[in-house]
Amino acid sequence: MQSSPFSRFILSRRLGPVVALAALLVALGIWYLANPSGSSPKIGADNAVSQHFQAGPPWRYGRADARFTLVLYADLECPYCKSYYPTLKTWIDQHTETNLQWHHLPLPMHEPAASQQARLAECVGEAGGHTGFWQAVTWIYQHTRSDGAGIPDNIAYPSLTPAIQTCLNSLRPQAIIQAQASEASNERITATPTVKLIDGKSGRTLVLSGPVEGDTLLSALDLLSADQSIKQVE
Repeated sequence: MQSSPFSRFILSRRLGPVVALAALLVALGIWYLANPSGSSPKIGADNAVSQHFQAGPPWRYGRADARFTLVLYADLECPYCKSYYPTLKTWIDQHTETNLQWHHLPLPMHEPAASQQARLAECVGEAGGHTGFWQAVTWIYQHTRSDGAGIPDNIAYPSLTPAIQTCLNSLRPQAIIQAQASEASNERITATPTVKLIDGKSGRTLVLSGPVEGDTLLSALDLLSADQSIKQVE
């Protein structure tokens, strides 16, 4: 039987035995969550009804039928997220078996600016869909001074429509942000950027702390897709 494009992709990126990969990931401070209860979201070909994502949130970027989803836990005032975000987005463009999902995690040290920027991104997404959301995130990172300093008062988001302003005046965006932050806390994710990889085929996940380089992401995907049972690393 002919191998799939993904199988060839994985095989071409093998960096050594699974044991070596596991050691590498543990050294980098990665947690493995081995499909604990079948409740992990499956974002992949099995669930894709078209080439387009359903309405968000959560907000997603890339191919709707990609096998792997990378969930980015990020703060819009985090300087490390600011520098990592365009790199990760470009990496997603280059690896079509992956897509990207945003997860709000505004850090207390960056408030209130972090939640203000998150509210703006949510409301632009509500008005403009997934494309609008990612455009807003890009614009915010390009204009914020980071570390809680926020966007200068004399700079306003372009095309701030009545619909976006109505959303900003409501409680909807803050409820979404708080729910996502609480979910991250329940998962013991407290730092940004953090990336959670989800295998849509098996439901297994890996959590990687910090801005992770592309080769390490590929190694993590290789480990995640390995047909072995790997225990959680505390």
